Amino acid sequence: MTAAGSGPAAVDTATVDTVGTAAAEIRSVGPRIGVRPPFALLRSGTERLFDAARQVRDLGFDHAVIGDHVSFRGGYGSDGLIQATALLMAAPGVEVHTGVFLLPLRHPVPVARQVATLAALAPGRFVFGVGIGGEDRAEIEACGVDPATRGRRMDEALVVLRALLAGEAVTVDGEHFRLRDVRVSPPPAVAVPIVIGGRSAAAVRRAGRHGDGWLGVWVSPDRYAAVTAEIDGVAVSAGRTGTAWRHALLVWCGFGRSVEDAGCSVSRAMESFYGVPFDRFSKYVPRGTPQDVAEALVPYLEAGCRDVHLLPVASDEDEAMESAAQVRRLLVRRG
Repeated sequence: MTAAGSGPAAVDTATVDTVGTAAAEIRSVGPRIGVRPPFALLRSGTERLFDAARQVRDLGFDHAVIGDHVSFRGGYGSDGLIQATALLMAAPGVEVHTGVFLLPLRHPVPVARQVATLAALAPGRFVFGVGIGGEDRAEIEACGVDPATRGRRMDEALVVLRALLAGEAVTVDGEHFRLRDVRVSPPPAVAVPIVIGGRSAAAVRRAGRHGDGWLGVWVSPDRYAAVTAEIDGVAVSAGRTGTAWRHALLVWCGFGRSVEDAGCSVSRAMESFYGVPFDRFSKYVPRGTPQDVAEALVPYLEAGCRDVHLLPVASDEDEAMESAAQVRRLLVRRG
């Protein structure tokens, strides 16, 4: 339950106008605001999972976002494709994104089969965000992958994955994968967007060559705009034109009655998860009231971001979800 006196205030027209005026043109196109459901609801059985799905739907979010780890920081993790499937089945009409699935830790052929199966169950409702990982070398090594090769492995896997999902026969003789006339049939009737995460120059090139979008994290609005422009240039150079880009932003955010109050909650959560000081992330983590967080996100919309994934933290889960929903209303409601 929401703590007394600390829940989100009702949205009024004047408050909406404060944020909305700065982003009127952006809102005419319409950002899509999603949320990571509370971890506890995703790990506590079927009924709680359905509670999480209903909460995402009933609070008006455009999509849910879930992560993926195999054995993170001593064994933690949940499989992103399994959780995505469960949420898609629990909430008809809600889109689900992985943000991100660690593709280099898996073989691309069974992943292609999983994605094609999921696409048949929920056509047009899944966005496949992928990344190379890297926060925990031990997790990569536990999957039999040399951390030093995961970027090259990712590039090969993306070529195979995209071809298989397009219904093509794949023959490759690469450094990491060797295939002879392999198909995954039937391919998805509605194409699954592949959004590529990462902050490195290699990740940016990868998104331009192989992706339908880029997922930014720990990045300023100016850098976000520069990266997406660079991706478009890479795509054109690679002979790719007319891509309907699904560029996105993954953002932790803290909610409370003040910036200080919100900062305490989100810093504890992030330090526990990543095992590094909050100072490493602080300037990229909006915090305070929903109004404060919404105002911090407007420059990203102006920089061209259309999919925003909120990872909300507050004194309790209800407050976090309700505050994130208010941020969505502030960003998309027309005054």
